[in-house]
Amino acid sequence: MKVGKFSFRSRLFTGTGKYPSYELMQQCMDASGCEVTTVAVRRERLIDKDGKNILDHLDLKRLTILPNTAGCFSAEDAVRHARLARELLSGLENPGADWVKLECLADKRTLLPDPVDTLKATEQLVKDGFTVLVYTSDDPVLAKRLKNAGAASVMPAGSPIGSGQGILNPNNIRICLEYLKENDPDYPVIVDAGVGTASDVSAAMELGCDGVLLNTAIASAKDPLRMAWAMRYATDAGRLAYLAGRIPKRLYANASSPTEGVIAASGSK
Repeated sequence: MKVGKFSFRSRLFTGTGKYPSYELMQQCMDASGCEVTTVAVRRERLIDKDGKNILDHLDLKRLTILPNTAGCFSAEDAVRHARLARELLSGLENPGADWVKLECLADKRTLLPDPVDTLKATEQLVKDGFTVLVYTSDDPVLAKRLKNAGAASVMPAGSPIGSGQGILNPNNIRICLEYLKENDPDYPVIVDAGVGTASDVSAAMELGCDGVLLNTAIASAKDPLRMAWAMRYATDAGRLAYLAGRIPKRLYANASSPTEGVIAASGSK
């Protein structure tokens, strides 16, 4: 999977928030097989109340940090925090300093993206030389505008952030894929937000999405470590199913065993 200058084997991106401990976070990342993890520049404290540094629990030889502008509610604020993230990460041996997951939210209740400021921030960050992965709604028209603005990946939401509702509008995701991949089949489209369980991940991948980004579904599961394994397998299963091509849906039965050449049983005495 390629996003801008980056290339990864895993199509599952994870986040660092909501875990009860850094140790569990680290275990779940290992289990998920992810190679990218997001860190919210505005919300995440690098050092917690116990004096532990989150960076000490991220294997930077395996993981690429994806800075996230979560919690920003204007284009200006999102751009400011993206630039801050670049400065913070520039001192690390990690290529994540040159890219950003852009979130520019409309309000605190829904956490839906502000379409106008999201587009404005995308244009500015691309101008600043960032590789921009942009969180957006499942609106196909906006998705196309964001790509045309230079976004390296458009990331439509499956459903509201942290809601666990899964893919609410698969038809819109299909249209997004059609618009974004027209004449550019390798353009990466990543479903971001709303995933609740492994079947949601498989559903997104079976639609033809290139990857899934999630956090709450693992971190807030009853057994986060098991869920991390489930998400890993679901990503692979969904991708393989998409590449294999599902059979068409039929109204009536279609026998799986061939009938040609079979001698019909006789009811005569």
